[in-house]
Amino acid sequence: MITTLLLADDDAEDRMLVHDALEEADWAVDLREVEDGDELIDYLLRRGRYAHPNDSPRPGLILLDLKMPGRGGLQALEQIKRASPHSRIPIVVLTTSSAEEDIAGAYDLGANSYIVKPSSFSTLVEAMQALERYWLEVVTLPST
Repeated sequence: MITTLLLADDDAEDRMLVHDALEEADWAVDLREVEDGDELIDYLLRRGRYAHPNDSPRPGLILLDLKMPGRGGLQALEQIKRASPHSRIPIVVLTTSSAEEDIAGAYDLGANSYIVKPSSFSTLVEAMQALERYWLEVVTLPST
């Protein structure tokens, strides 16, 4: 069961759109947000401002943008999936890039899905509804 959804995206407007789409899709999750790959890793490792467990509940799913300043999405994905205690957390890339090298690179590093950010809000809502159905109703995830 996914209770915490962690969104890693540097664009405040995109984060707000995802938040609104989740509400519109009636997906009741505890949405947590980070702004770049470094903050994502700090969140998962409970460092800095995320040191207290109440500030960093273990996510059941990560939505990851690739194009972020500092440690980018691909670098963060590689670190998470490389023999870490968080390697089993499903990671869905949600990014503007439709470049084949980004798609292949994300899957090569262990991404569970790759979604190019929809161009309309209604399509984003549909994508969030599909993600909810898939990750909550269809797949069986390992226990944490």
